[in-house]
Amino acid sequence: MDDKVETKATNSSAPAAAKNGEAPRRRFGSANNFSSDNFNGRGGRGRRDNRRDHRGRGRRDNRHDEDKQFDEQTIAVERVSRTVKGGRRLRFKAIVVMGDRKNRLGVGVAKARDVQQAIEKANRVAKKNMFTIPVVNETIPHEVEVKYGACRVMLKPAAPGAGIIAGGTVRTIIGTTGIHNLVTKSLGSTNKVNVAYATVKALKSLQPRDEWVTTKPAKAAKATKEAK
Repeated sequence: MDDKVETKATNSSAPAAAKNGEAPRRRFGSANNFSSDNFNGRGGRGRRDNRRDHRGRGRRDNRHDEDKQFDEQTIAVERVSRTVKGGRRLRFKAIVVMGDRKNRLGVGVAKARDVQQAIEKANRVAKKNMFTIPVVNETIPHEVEVKYGACRVMLKPAAPGAGIIAGGTVRTIIGTTGIHNLVTKSLGSTNKVNVAYATVKALKSLQPRDEWVTTKPAKAAKATKEAK
């Protein structure tokens, strides 16, 4: 009787018997057990996933820091339709202005099936078509008047403290630049796309003071060319 009891006690402490010729496995404390120490939030192979996540986050953060230096303003989002063979195709058109509040500016217009996609496409177009504005004492160097389509926009420099005297689309565009004193006037068509393009055309036509014909360096360069 004593021998039988001892045999049972010994078998209970041993690992489970093998099945189909496989090696016995312990229920607890084995390397094959599933525990939270062997897995991260996504699953197995924690080191590789963590390395991948760390790289991805770093790139996204750097991209976000690059976009932070530009001020993005959505001028308007309009729903447009196009008549096709099957009926009407509805899409969204976004007008976006992007500037660094110093002397760089860009305006983009894009269409997409979704509002968010249209804004993102317009942002890429605006960032691709950025240009530099000559700013002197927080205003423009000279007066300019430009016509685009049926819209006419006039920009005029103002004294310090006057502020930005503009409205609608022109004010939104000028607000993303380093211009703080300006007088504007918009005549003719009130189409926001035409007003935006007319304002961009007017800002692109500005000439710095160093390149004016009446300045001394310009006169000297002109005289040198005539002498040659």
